[in-house]
Amino acid sequence: MAPSDFTERLRSHLRTLGIPSFQALAHAANVSKWQVNQLRQGKVRHMRVEVLQRLSHVLQLSLPELIHAFSDAGPDAEPDAEPDAEDCDAKAAEERAVSAPSARFSPQRDVVEQMQQDFQQGTLQVLESLLIQLPTIRHSLESKPDIPATRLLPLLRPLDTLLEAWGVVAIAPVGAEVPYDPTQHQLMDGTAEPGELIRVRYTGYMQGDRLLYRAKVSPLR
Repeated sequence: MAPSDFTERLRSHLRTLGIPSFQALAHAANVSKWQVNQLRQGKVRHMRVEVLQRLSHVLQLSLPELIHAFSDAGPDAEPDAEPDAEDCDAKAAEERAVSAPSARFSPQRDVVEQMQQDFQQGTLQVLESLLIQLPTIRHSLESKPDIPATRLLPLLRPLDTLLEAWGVVAIAPVGAEVPYDPTQHQLMDGTAEPGELIRVRYTGYMQGDRLLYRAKVSPLR
């Protein structure tokens, strides 16, 4: 598939999602315009997993779907040539026709699997100290339930680091009193008008311009 075909495919998908431009996509996904251009050229196999994850969120595609749609070994890649009927019998031709799609897409599957492995490995490296210490902390809490909770807070730093790397930010801290915004807040009880002060009980999260979870709130009155 030519780069222009990938560009048109991406432009069509953006129209469906209501995203006005490639620049808007880059802004929403918190990636550079150059990285979006890589996607437009079908070069997903050369892009970092973190970038693909951000783009897949905004484009509302899973990582395998994104790679399948915008890879130069993607669904519209030219098929292998069929064998000449004079060179092989009908059975051999049929077997080749059946096996060709599997062979054609196998590099793509390898890319997806490698990206998933890289993504998992990178995530586990960030969370390494938490993964190692959490079972010990759980054991200590079960045997000594009076351990001060403040001693556990440093263990959460790897999780904060991971969220920061992914561009995930909290909507508002727990306990904060902020104007009610129904697009970002979910009332747990009572009623509130937009702009009315409410208290955050459970924080919500944004990733760039994308809402992940609304903060759970309660009215002050």
